[in-house]
Amino acid sequence: MNPLTTVKWPLIIGFVLSVVIAALVDGGLHFNTLTMAALARWLHIISGIFWIGLLYYFNAVQTPAMGVAAADKGGPGAAGINKYVAPRALLWFRWAALATWLMGAWLLSQTRGRFVGAFTLGLLDTPVSRPNLIMGIGVWLGTIMLFNVWGLIWPNQKKILGIVPATDEEKAKARKVALYASRTNFLLSIPMLMCMVGPTHGLPF
Repeated sequence: MNPLTTVKWPLIIGFVLSVVIAALVDGGLHFNTLTMAALARWLHIISGIFWIGLLYYFNAVQTPAMGVAAADKGGPGAAGINKYVAPRALLWFRWAALATWLMGAWLLSQTRGRFVGAFTLGLLDTPVSRPNLIMGIGVWLGTIMLFNVWGLIWPNQKKILGIVPATDEEKAKARKVALYASRTNFLLSIPMLMCMVGPTHGLPF
């Protein structure tokens, strides 16, 4: 069997290869606090790429394409995307969002005072902590985005895709709510990413 014909095996082999590389560099693997933090950061980044990558796919590719498909009276329509693509993409999307947030929160909790410092925007620090302020803005933007995924986008997408029963009127309303929530996340992701890298790499302005 060719492992490249599936999604599962490239993921598994990629993780195994990563462990092998880690075992061969800097004296091998050491299961300590530093290693666990590095592991969590790595998983945080991978899940974040899945989350934001799919967010950009939905907003820059799928949603505009659905509009074009709906307007093309002689075309194949959007039924195939709704039936086969959207449910699978939304599965990865929502769980990647949750994994990203949880890994990020765990990472913050590993440095004394960083979790509270970030969520309070560094305002409890004396003087005000610039790294906590920058990271905190990113944390709150990410938290709002997570709420939008699980509280607005996914419940309304279930109505749109027919996963839960809904009238035509309810589906029309659900499309609008899901679109606006997704567009909001698209917008917020740009400053969120800037703030996430800002404390260690500096803001670009």
